[in-house]
Amino acid sequence: MKVALFADTYLPQINGVTNTLNKLTQYYKDNDIDYKVFVPEYDIKSEDYNIERFYSIKFVLYPENRIAFPNTFRISSTLSDFQPDIIHIMTEFNMGMAGLNYGKKHGIPTVSNYTTNFSQYSDYYGFNFMKQPIWNYMKWFHTQNDVTLCPSRSAQKLLHSQGIHNTRIFSRGIDFKSFHPMFRNNKLREQLGISDKIAFLYVGRISHEKDLDILSTSYESIHRKYNDRVAMIVTGDGPLLEKCRQMFPKDTIFTGFKKGKELSEIYASSDIFVCPSSTETFGNVILEAMSSGLPVIGADAGGVGEIIQHGVTGVKFAKRDSAELTQCMAQLVEDIDLSDYLSTNGREFAAGRSWEKVFNSLIDIYQETLENRAKPSLHFHKA
Repeated sequence: MKVALFADTYLPQINGVTNTLNKLTQYYKDNDIDYKVFVPEYDIKSEDYNIERFYSIKFVLYPENRIAFPNTFRISSTLSDFQPDIIHIMTEFNMGMAGLNYGKKHGIPTVSNYTTNFSQYSDYYGFNFMKQPIWNYMKWFHTQNDVTLCPSRSAQKLLHSQGIHNTRIFSRGIDFKSFHPMFRNNKLREQLGISDKIAFLYVGRISHEKDLDILSTSYESIHRKYNDRVAMIVTGDGPLLEKCRQMFPKDTIFTGFKKGKELSEIYASSDIFVCPSSTETFGNVILEAMSSGLPVIGADAGGVGEIIQHGVTGVKFAKRDSAELTQCMAQLVEDIDLSDYLSTNGREFAAGRSWEKVFNSLIDIYQETLENRAKPSLHFHKA
């Protein structure tokens, strides 16, 4: 099987799409699946012959993201030699459009990905008038593909409500060994000044759509109630960082962006994870926290609300309800037995979400898509 992947974001940029792509290409290698990746060019040189990068510029609203300008002649030449069986489109913009156009022109099945609730983002950035045009574009784009993949049932339901019905579930996994309680580091806790405190943790992009205003309001209440018994760690970077430094209590710990072992240690060395965002299509950070042994608190919305089973693998609060979030945070500070119970169940839940299982299901979708195009059945042995 030969797969061509198109995405408008890639390493070294770190986000849900790039993390999934990184794991997916490794799966391809492990299972002898030929692939080509078509992505924006960043300020690095690619040494992987499987990766084709294209000129890009910084996106004004998100400077760390790029707007790519795909060279259709180079794409056509590369794919003419490669002869892909299927095209997997991870994002809906310039690179994704190039993949869609090539597939349509050459009769190659295309599978698209829905990963980000851009229409919801318009509420946070004052572009409410763009909500319907965004959905019109999403419908136009995705319905041209053979299948549209959704990370969760809630995302699938949302797409159905907008007239996008050719959908299947392509969930997300977790590297159970990379996110593990064994990474708890008492020396790091000393360095952060949280040795004798219950440390809440947020990991993710520091931006408006992550509902950090709700978290800051709730933590301020918790901080007033428990004083030096609690601490707040914010790990990540983004356009709202300086404002968050002003919004959160002064002793809030901002670690900046972390990855690899440093990120694993921050997770495992904290005590309670909080995800205030109500815009997530999945919520990878919830699995990372669960796998690291933390009890989790999340908004009962989108993919996060779907992952957490309230009172069993975590606790949920109504989206953008700071009073209810405050209650959840206080509950886990007071009830150690409940925290331990959620931690144990959450880690067990995460253990069943391996990337291999997720990608095996994706290959099945590829197969079905090819068969529906009346091509000869391709028998692929899954590891």
